[in-house]
Amino acid sequence: MVFPEAFVSCYPRGLTFGASVGWRTPEGREEYRRYWESAVDVPGPSVDRLGEMARARAVYLVIGVVEREGGTLYCTVLFGPDGAFLGKHRKLMPTAAERLVWGYGDGSTLPVFDTAIGKLGAVICWENYMPLLRMAMYAKGIQLYCAPTADARDTCNISPRKVVASCSAATSSPAAATSAPSTRRSRSTSRRRSPAAAAR
Repeated sequence: MVFPEAFVSCYPRGLTFGASVGWRTPEGREEYRRYWESAVDVPGPSVDRLGEMARARAVYLVIGVVEREGGTLYCTVLFGPDGAFLGKHRKLMPTAAERLVWGYGDGSTLPVFDTAIGKLGAVICWENYMPLLRMAMYAKGIQLYCAPTADARDTCNISPRKVVASCSAATSSPAAATSAPSTRRSRSTSRRRSPAAAAR
């Protein structure tokens, strides 16, 4: 099961945290403090609870969380089958105003896990437009390429269709839940294509 980016605790769509260039309001600082408090520690009790839910439903879980480490928040994806915590991927470069809220991943968390259902990994939202990041995932033999996003626009949702080079792709976004099937292409594909066809 693939859930959107920042699904736990929430994606901060529309929030400004009282910030503009050279200025920060006391109300915005308080809003950020509340957001920081709602984030999860990885590992920690919230991760354990997510593992319990995955085990109860016998599913592999790929879920976006807002991770808290020290004073920094990260947009992170967690992986787990049957209740076990396999690891995480931190978004390398938050997009646009997300940089005000989330820290940058350092590249040390780009896992591809060898699982019973295939080699599983994830690239978050607009990271799918980073060619070298995609190449790193291909070099690790990714077969189940997950692309969780909080972006409901078509400009982001086309990226999983372009990145598939001989693996299956799945994405989860708010648009996937709200769009009529007749107006959108499938969010998941298992059709195999040659690298040349995928590059077109």
